[in-house]
Amino acid sequence: MTLSTWLTFMLASWAISFSPGAGALSAMTSGLRHGFARGYWNTAGLILGILFQLAVVGIGLGTLLATSETAFAVVKYLGVAYLVYLGWRQFRADAAPVTLENGGGALESRRSLILRGFLINASNPKGTVFLLAVVPQFIDAAHPLVPQYAAIAATMAMTDTVAMAFYTLLAAKVLRLMRSPVHIRWMNRAFGTLFMAAGLLLACFRRTN
Repeated sequence: MTLSTWLTFMLASWAISFSPGAGALSAMTSGLRHGFARGYWNTAGLILGILFQLAVVGIGLGTLLATSETAFAVVKYLGVAYLVYLGWRQFRADAAPVTLENGGGALESRRSLILRGFLINASNPKGTVFLLAVVPQFIDAAHPLVPQYAAIAATMAMTDTVAMAFYTLLAAKVLRLMRSPVHIRWMNRAFGTLFMAAGLLLACFRRTN
């Protein structure tokens, strides 16, 4: 991969990382409920999910999802179900006053936050199809593939680390202002509704042939 190719991919990666989606919503939810220090652990899971998606594309399984209606549908509806589940749970979350310690409800463990982030990105076939369409444009088949995929993975991890930090911190700052049970209840309902809407949008997604 030449320097100019990598720079082009890096610019694309920034745009991808900052684009609103289920990952950004998950980061904001984590920041809102747990503050930045704990909520940011969700980002580790989101990045692992992206790397998993990239590995799927790299070893060729992405082609299966892009060409098999059945495989695509199975993964898609698993992702839909998980997003709707997260949304419903967030919608029904308690409205305890927000503090920096509890973020407005029971704290999730770091492991739980990482797993949630991973499942959100790993179970999204839309991401796989997108990477399958984008990544090959930056790969030079005449050169070793592993270093090129490693560069792409590192770049995506870097940009997502920054982007999700922004979203998590943004919500954590809002968190300090949301102290009344009424505020927290409506914030939980708003984020829960957005998660469920993201699930419904994923359900409507159709791969292109």
